[in-house]
Amino acid sequence: MLNLEHIASFLAVLRTRSFRAAAHERALSQATVSQHLQKLEAVLNTCLIERSHCGCSPTAAGKALLPHAESLMRVNARALSLSRQRTICIGASSNIGVYLLQPYVKSFLAKTGGQYPVEIVIHQNPTIADKLEGDEIDVAIMEWWDDRPGYIARPWRQEQLVVIVAPDHPWAKLPEVPRALLRDAPLLGGEPGTGTGRLLVQHMGAPAHGVKGAMQLGSTEAVKSSTVAEECRAGTLLAVPLEGAPISKTLYVIWRATLSPHSLPLRLAKWLLDYNTAAANTPQEAAPHILTAL
Repeated sequence: MLNLEHIASFLAVLRTRSFRAAAHERALSQATVSQHLQKLEAVLNTCLIERSHCGCSPTAAGKALLPHAESLMRVNARALSLSRQRTICIGASSNIGVYLLQPYVKSFLAKTGGQYPVEIVIHQNPTIADKLEGDEIDVAIMEWWDDRPGYIARPWRQEQLVVIVAPDHPWAKLPEVPRALLRDAPLLGGEPGTGTGRLLVQHMGAPAHGVKGAMQLGSTEAVKSSTVAEECRAGTLLAVPLEGAPISKTLYVIWRATLSPHSLPLRLAKWLLDYNTAAANTPQEAAPHILTAL
């Protein structure tokens, strides 16, 4: 079984690149830190640290252990905080965390008098799912869910997929964008792992492979930045619906099924589901789920 003290010393050595500095950071003797590493390597039956005149660096096994070691320390810190007033941690993609979540969190903080701080962790959807499974976040808000056991997922919002164009773009005056035009135009996509590509494939049907995905820029902000010239010139961007029935994406609020009925994370999750005010339901920027035509 892994000892967290040994894990902490391993991380300190990598962070400081020195056993002496790691010992100083941890207020331990250098011999104790060395002993921690020896015991950890013995448990794992592999060498984790390489020493050289340039300092200490991880071996291949050390690099493989590093993210798991960091995760163990985060989970340990969260477990120790359970007996104290604690921050509630929500994980969300940038689409949700930047554009949709803020009014809900603001209202929750106002309702609770700021007693329970809320931290928003923003990553790509697959990473958020992993963080929920690793107990690094309390509640996840995601653009898809894979029905893995041990979790409860509830629909939260429906967001329509639209195409964003500059006011002087040829598509700007169209009532909707035909499938044929999508196949011929290069498009910019936002962050990966959102499920938007899958929805587009379903919309386009069998010939969907003909769509020219010019770039996947990694975030909605990056997509908007790529069109900054048009946005500055016109002062705005336009949203044009896709041909046919509207394509909507279901957003989910997800939590562990083992949460206590009166726990703060479950209280926040239910708040997100129940909160229904004009501020939260007014459409935000037409940016959460977009394809930008070049």
